[in-house]
Amino acid sequence: MMASSLMETVELRNGTWMPLLGLGTFKAEEGGQVEQAIKWALEMGYRSIDTASIYGNEAGVGKALAESGVPRDEIFLTTKLWNDDQGYDATMRAFDASLERLGTAYVDLYLVHWPVRDKIQETWQAMNAIHRSGRAKAIGVSNFLEEHLTELLNGSGITPMVNQIEFHPRLQQPGLIEFCEGRRIVVEAWSPLMRGEVLTIPELVQIGEKHGKSAAQVTLRWQIQRGIVTIPKTVNQDRLASNAAIFDFELTEEEMGAINALDQDQRTGPDPKTFGYS
Repeated sequence: MMASSLMETVELRNGTWMPLLGLGTFKAEEGGQVEQAIKWALEMGYRSIDTASIYGNEAGVGKALAESGVPRDEIFLTTKLWNDDQGYDATMRAFDASLERLGTAYVDLYLVHWPVRDKIQETWQAMNAIHRSGRAKAIGVSNFLEEHLTELLNGSGITPMVNQIEFHPRLQQPGLIEFCEGRRIVVEAWSPLMRGEVLTIPELVQIGEKHGKSAAQVTLRWQIQRGIVTIPKTVNQDRLASNAAIFDFELTEEEMGAINALDQDQRTGPDPKTFGYS
């Protein structure tokens, strides 16, 4: 797909529009660091900000958004429910606490951060109640594999709108992607640049040289051309600008195929089969 600007979006199943490129805030420190990163991002035209209760920076994210001058309805704000807060009542309390820290009446997307055994159904019931209340425009999950999604769907019949997963050239999870796409679950990539490791992959460097782009820019371009939402994390102003400079070129079918061939089922983060699911 040819995406041409930071304003490019993908439609979620309930009609909500989500930007294809956003800013992740994992490990962005509460206070000045995360606030400055968001200020720069919004000035550059970013409109999607992703955080989580476990990141410990929701207050800083909310402060930066409030002080930015950008209308709240122009910003797509995501936060996530941590494992220790799962279960119906705990989920409701955790969501209220996130809203309070963020200083907003609603979020655009609320995600279950990881699947937790024996709590998936109860947690998902609470997520749906939150969505029906209007305080989350969309709901979804994060790090759910096919078996987790199947369990969720079999129990509730209500399909998540988004699944945020680790996705990059070395971890493409084609079966999971196909499963999600077949059910209109939008896939969103975390750790899209492999914590910088994409810069050392020769094939990406070579493709970048043809376009006058970095391996990181090639990787992000590949993701959005596949229709996958991506949220690279950085608190560096130059990298924020570089990550956004991916809308003035397009990868060829051959280049897309070459990147697709780089898959090695290699994770940089925890495995959802075991993390939080024991």
